[in-house]
Amino acid sequence: MSISIKNPSEITKMRIAGKLAAEVLEMIAPHVIPGISTDELDQICHDYIVNQQQAIPAPLNYRGFPKSICTSINQTICHGIPSAKKLKKGDIINIDITVIKEGYHGDTSQMFAVGAIAQHAQRLMDITRESLFLGIEQVKPGATFGDIGHAIQKHAESNRYSIVREFCGHGIGKNFHEDPHVMHFGKQGEGEVLEAGMIFTIEPMLNIGKRYMKVLKDGWTAVTKDRSLSAQWEHTILVTPEGYEILTLRQEEI
Repeated sequence: MSISIKNPSEITKMRIAGKLAAEVLEMIAPHVIPGISTDELDQICHDYIVNQQQAIPAPLNYRGFPKSICTSINQTICHGIPSAKKLKKGDIINIDITVIKEGYHGDTSQMFAVGAIAQHAQRLMDITRESLFLGIEQVKPGATFGDIGHAIQKHAESNRYSIVREFCGHGIGKNFHEDPHVMHFGKQGEGEVLEAGMIFTIEPMLNIGKRYMKVLKDGWTAVTKDRSLSAQWEHTILVTPEGYEILTLRQEEI
């Protein structure tokens, strides 16, 4: 595995791309309401990225993906394709945004509640977000990728949620997906050692039911086999000499 160490110029560009990705989620939040279709959300995000940010939506035509964002509702784990399907009150949805600016990628995702949602759905979203941040807090030079996975796994499983193991975080930079694979489970002290200048995503996917998944006939949409609810949050992280910097932090999180 060859993990690239980003130089100061690349880090500056990654900060810009990360900030833009975060701004798309901030922009789309008020639109996530009952009655809107995921196609409409996709079009709003596409127009904002292209026209306002003068950037490129990375998912569009990536390995044949047909849309500019991913929209994953309820039992959809990830890679949901926007469609004419309308959101309804009580849904939970993950919106996954990746933008390319000056050749560099910023990648982030957020869960949204559509109107009032069930308590068990809110708890799943909350614990998944807590798991992400517990993973992020492990990031510093000298730590290992196993430390990240262990922190996420411990919190998720102690709250009786299962972790999807088929998908993981990833290195990111000029390429959408680079080394390393960032697992959301693992043992402390195992795996590659983190170094300043590494940039990667952490993006745990937790299910209320069992961890098993299947991909639908469209070749993209991953759903829980038992049709239980799933949640995911994602940030792009820079390893700094002192610890970490979240490149995709939203204003509400500062």
